[in-house]
Amino acid sequence: MTILAASLAAALTGLAPGAAHAQQASDQELAELKAQLAALMNRIDELEARDDAQSAVNIDTAESLKAMQTTQPKVETKGGLKVTSADGAFSFGLGGRLHFDGYAFDRDLASTTGTTEFRRGRLTLSGTAYGWEYKMEQDFAAGSNLDGLRDLYIARTLGPGKLTIGHFKPYRSMEELTSSNEILMMERPYASATGLFSGRQFQQGVGYLMGGANWSAGATAFNLRGASGARNEGMGFSGRATWAPLMQGDRVLHLGGWYSHENMNQGSANLAATANYAGRRGPSLSIATSNGASGEQVDAYGLEFAGMFGPLFFQSEYANASFGQPLGPDQDVETFYVQGSLMLNGGRKVYKPGNGVFGSPKVAGAGLWELTARFDQIENKDLIGREASSWILGMNYYVNPNLRFMFNYTQGDNELTGDETGQYALRTQFNF
Repeated sequence: MTILAASLAAALTGLAPGAAHAQQASDQELAELKAQLAALMNRIDELEARDDAQSAVNIDTAESLKAMQTTQPKVETKGGLKVTSADGAFSFGLGGRLHFDGYAFDRDLASTTGTTEFRRGRLTLSGTAYGWEYKMEQDFAAGSNLDGLRDLYIARTLGPGKLTIGHFKPYRSMEELTSSNEILMMERPYASATGLFSGRQFQQGVGYLMGGANWSAGATAFNLRGASGARNEGMGFSGRATWAPLMQGDRVLHLGGWYSHENMNQGSANLAATANYAGRRGPSLSIATSNGASGEQVDAYGLEFAGMFGPLFFQSEYANASFGQPLGPDQDVETFYVQGSLMLNGGRKVYKPGNGVFGSPKVAGAGLWELTARFDQIENKDLIGREASSWILGMNYYVNPNLRFMFNYTQGDNELTGDETGQYALRTQFNF
């Protein structure tokens, strides 16, 4: 037993240093793990502090961007140039149009000269200020200063409609109120300022226009003086109303009517109706005239019928005017036209119910092709032979929303002289 006890004691004595060593190693590893954990926690604290700082920077940046948006003007360049103040109270837009024409005549009896010309060369300034709209448009192709002045007015929403004051087109004739950028042919028909209201396209006055989802109604009171005309005391008024009983996708039916009264007074110029029956710069026929010095009046009314059914479009107006005469009875002038088109590869006309007119199709991709045709006639019922008519065949190619090429062939007929002059015309049209 003594030997065994001595042996066990010796064994335990030999093992004790090893166990102590193992315990010492375990304590060291634990200390290292605690150190690593402490370092990791410090790193997490640093990252959290950095993230908080970055969040503060992001918030400051967002607030700065928001402040910039509320203090910096908005600039748009789609289709033109428009600048709007940050609060939306003011805006400024710059646009324009360039219509460059070339003519060649198939001569008959009348003397004609084929040539080229700038039909229109306009710059347009428009925008808003303190709730009022404004527009100023100068046509440099029509002359300098007042000769080339077109729209010059201020307008604002008042009640259910819009009030316009200045120099603009009276509310009469569907084709007359259609923009020259969107008319079907190169020139308007006789039931417009191209014929019945010759030289009386823009007048100085006040107008009020209302419109809804499928209707419009407008009235104008104006002086018988354009911007470049002499001062006079002649006055006039006009009114027009339209209704579209059918508006379903690419199917539209338009009905309209208008009335115009022009009363000449001190200093008024003559009021006349003329017909350029073989196109612009071609021969013309005087249809009727009321002498300004006589203080007579011209009363006219018109009926409109138009529509669109898919790629097919048609438009027609009938107008009748009575031209007062100082001696003898008034002279009645009657005019009507029928025009239409067929879109060949897609695209549809755009109807604008707010003012009752059709606009150009929306162009995308490779462009759009359109075949066009019109018959137009005007006649003085009280003067023998004062009658003219024309057939027009044409084609429009819409390259993109800003560029269009137009071709028209016009065959004119002057009943008074028997002249049957024809015209070939080509237009390059660019607007922005």
